[in-house]
Amino acid sequence: MNDSLDNMQAEDADDGEIVARNLRVLEALLFAAKEPLVLDEAKPFLSDGADVEQLATQLQLKYQHAGVNLVKRGDAFAFRTAQDLGFLLRREETERKPLSRAALEIMAIIAYHQPVTRSEIEEVRGVATSKGTLDVLMEAGWVRMRGRRRTPGRPVTYGTTPEFLDQFGLETITDLPGLNELKGTGLLSANLPPNFSIPSPNDGDLFDNEDPLDADDEGDDLLTELSDDDLE
Repeated sequence: MNDSLDNMQAEDADDGEIVARNLRVLEALLFAAKEPLVLDEAKPFLSDGADVEQLATQLQLKYQHAGVNLVKRGDAFAFRTAQDLGFLLRREETERKPLSRAALEIMAIIAYHQPVTRSEIEEVRGVATSKGTLDVLMEAGWVRMRGRRRTPGRPVTYGTTPEFLDQFGLETITDLPGLNELKGTGLLSANLPPNFSIPSPNDGDLFDNEDPLDADDEGDDLLTELSDDDLE
């Protein structure tokens, strides 16, 4: 009986050491990662059968009151400065040129309406969309080409990226402000039409009406989709 108990205690101790080592390895990988880390990418460095989601949860609890927090950004995790300490680092940030009003409008439309084509963006805005503006958003890493709509001309569909979530402190795209929140900030009029609603964005898998991007796809056809702004 005593031998069985001793063996069980030894096994528990071994399991505890394995978990502790896995936690240290995952912690090191997250600190070293330049971009938010998808947990599946950590599995080759951990013991067989390691519950990487549970390990990430334990690290989140460990750092929840620290100067840095482990946050989720889409399917990935990253260490970020605690929100209440962010002001300490703002002086060290490199000043970025603010986005134009057109870029902000297009970014908002893509975020809320994704997957969305260029013509659909123009329909919402009521004006032509410069390809140069889309290029700026893609170069910033906030917008990506998702696929091609299964309609005549097979236009490219656009969506947001994990970098967009990270930049704006969102865990998932559904954390975007809703109708009541936007009204509360004054970004929407309180007197909206009764049928007005906020669309449900999707930044995940392709829809049934989307095809994968073509090989070596570079986006919309410049010969047919350049706007007047691009030609100036």
